[in-house]
Amino acid sequence: MTIFCSHCHRPLQAEMSCLPASAKQAPSAPRPFRSTKSASKARRDQINAELQALRSLLPISAQEKERLSYLHTMALVCLRLRGAQLFPPGLAPPAGPALGTELLSLLPGFLLVLSADSKLVYISENVAQVLGLSMVELLAQGDTVFDILDGQVGEDVQKKLLLAQKEPGREVTFVSEMRTSKAFRLQHGGNRVVAVCGRFVALRWPPSPSTTAFLALCTPVVQSPTDSEDASQDDIFQSMHLLDMTFIDVTESVTYHLGYHREELVGQSWYSLLHPEDANLAAAQHRAVALGAGAGPAAGTAVLRVLRKDRAWTWLRVWARRDGGCITCTCRCLREEEAAHLRARQPRAAAPL
Repeated sequence: MTIFCSHCHRPLQAEMSCLPASAKQAPSAPRPFRSTKSASKARRDQINAELQALRSLLPISAQEKERLSYLHTMALVCLRLRGAQLFPPGLAPPAGPALGTELLSLLPGFLLVLSADSKLVYISENVAQVLGLSMVELLAQGDTVFDILDGQVGEDVQKKLLLAQKEPGREVTFVSEMRTSKAFRLQHGGNRVVAVCGRFVALRWPPSPSTTAFLALCTPVVQSPTDSEDASQDDIFQSMHLLDMTFIDVTESVTYHLGYHREELVGQSWYSLLHPEDANLAAAQHRAVALGAGAGPAAGTAVLRVLRKDRAWTWLRVWARRDGGCITCTCRCLREEEAAHLRARQPRAAAPL
């Protein structure tokens, strides 16, 4: 039986061109559910409400909560969750006001806790005094320690952290620039150089990556002897010299740092304590300070090794200035990692006197 088209009365098997375009199309599959504008708005409102609820639970001031963006809110929530995983309620370290005003003011830097995969777990509130950024603002840089450090030292830092993780309890130190606020960079001419000294500690037994944390103290590497508000003065001593660098006085704290009593050094030459490889550098600093008298007080800076009384070498950063007929030196003790960082950035020594 042949079926004829109602339009042209031809057999359908012979001609299909006469059919309307809509009749030629194959039946389409049912369309999937599409969200309406009202449904999207409802979902956004629900997400906003959940974020507001999370924000209200954060242990920060109401003023700080008002300034939090959604990104900052989620970053802080992740930080708290990592902390809760490492430090269950029964093992949680003191935080907030109990550790803040009194104890933190005594530290020469801020506290930092990292998870085994280098994620930020805790940053003490006094970080703003060192970097010019609050904990919340620092977290906006990222959620790992590499996000707040100078990228050029990432590989070296990774090696140090892996070494510390393989040997829990072993102390490691690395020095790097840390990100700071724009106002800090404008005032100081760049980011802050910080020495991070810490170790991995097993918080529960048996130890595993989920139960170990890197606990560290981050202290600023002082750029000038006047940075007393940013670092401890416990590792500083001062000495006074004749123009030929003979000791005429030294503070009593030199005994703690170098082992000598004041009477043992008075009358001795500064050069008798210097490492032979650093004599040229010290002479260049000496000459720059001594010859700068005509233009007013002159200052010179050098990183040197000096001999302790126990015959060991120790690193010092020495700021020297001329005061009339004598030279005053302010000396700060350095870790080896700090000295290496500073030496790589100081000018090469000129020819000796």
